Amino acid sequence: MANVEILTKEMIRPSSPTPEHLRNLKLSLLDQVAPPVYVPLIFFYSFDELCFDTISHAHISQLLKQSLSDTLTMFYPLAGQIQENSFIDCNDSGVEFVEAQVHARLSDVIREPNMAELNKFLAVNPTGVGIATLLAVQINFFDCGGIAIGVCLSHKIADGTSLVAFINAWAATCRGEVKIRQPYFDLAHLFPPRDLSGFSFTPNDGITKEKIMTKRFLFDKEKLAMLKKVAAAASGDGSQVKNPTRVEAVSAFIWKKFMEVAKNKMDVNKMYVAVHAVNLRPRTSPPLSEQAFGNCWRPSFAFISTSGDEKNGCPNVLPVLRSSISKINSDYIKQVQNGEYLNHLSKSKDMFMKGDIELCNFSSWSRFPVYEVDYGWGRPCWVCTTTLPFKNVVILMSTPCGDGIEAWVNMLEEDISAFRS
Repeated sequence: MANVEILTKEMIRPSSPTPEHLRNLKLSLLDQVAPPVYVPLIFFYSFDELCFDTISHAHISQLLKQSLSDTLTMFYPLAGQIQENSFIDCNDSGVEFVEAQVHARLSDVIREPNMAELNKFLAVNPTGVGIATLLAVQINFFDCGGIAIGVCLSHKIADGTSLVAFINAWAATCRGEVKIRQPYFDLAHLFPPRDLSGFSFTPNDGITKEKIMTKRFLFDKEKLAMLKKVAAAASGDGSQVKNPTRVEAVSAFIWKKFMEVAKNKMDVNKMYVAVHAVNLRPRTSPPLSEQAFGNCWRPSFAFISTSGDEKNGCPNVLPVLRSSISKINSDYIKQVQNGEYLNHLSKSKDMFMKGDIELCNFSSWSRFPVYEVDYGWGRPCWVCTTTLPFKNVVILMSTPCGDGIEAWVNMLEEDISAFRS
């Protein structure tokens, strides 16, 4: 068990004050409906790849703090405060920066990760309870010399794409890069904020207080090849998908296993829904840069009913998954922009609240360049997330070698053992 000792806590502010004309930044509609939780990532750097024999922890910490302060000048909203789910007061109040000593070996922590312990490497609780700052960072120095950098960014102002863009900009600044890709904060013009008071949904929808357990499932290159082959095979009804991606194949496999677990618990027929977070940036016209900072994603919904004859087991889910994601197109984005989407969102919540639907949520982070985050001492040996306060949520991440996928499955504690079997 890793013993994490907190050494210091302080607030880091932008190295240059934010100009008055940039003081208020409107939230976009997609920010407004985002859940009030943190998006957590932890980057582990092993002793073998570090050369800190002559560099003190104090010097490393100072490098990270100064480069973070400089980076916040570009990413100034992160040092501000959200007001009334309407705008960010970019008041340079700062971000939380914590230093900790870990009385354990990094190799032991990442060899058999204890999901409950990973939160110790974060400065805040990812559930967002008692959110004080939009960004919180914790630098963890292991007794063996390794380092873990835990970053939590409020989902109210950013998605995973923006989080990783910020972290890479910070790392580039730390290692002395001069040309940093500048973010732009213009999504409120593309997705104007709305008055949400007349709608039945809230950003808190989906957050649960039930006991959630997280398990990591590894799919190496060989397993992925097998899953893609199985997924591409035609089912009894003749449906078939050519050249499934690895994300499609893993999503289909996990969704089918999820349905099997759910059916064993229930006597009634239900509708099963797979929700996939879809990045809108490449789907707008013209496409947006990955530097468009904020929430720029929407969920796709794939529906399958298991009522009727079940002799052939679960149906071929892959065509349904691919079709649902393809519907996140330019026409769909126009509905989001003109506010019509809010009516669909309210109807969806009403349907889910009736209890006749079982959700399985997916978010693929497998293409995020997390293994390019180099602060000047090499790339991370492992990058992970932690438990999220949502039931039946699956985060897909790349393995360190790049040719596999780690599936982080968040389920009720009572369901996880059945799922593993």
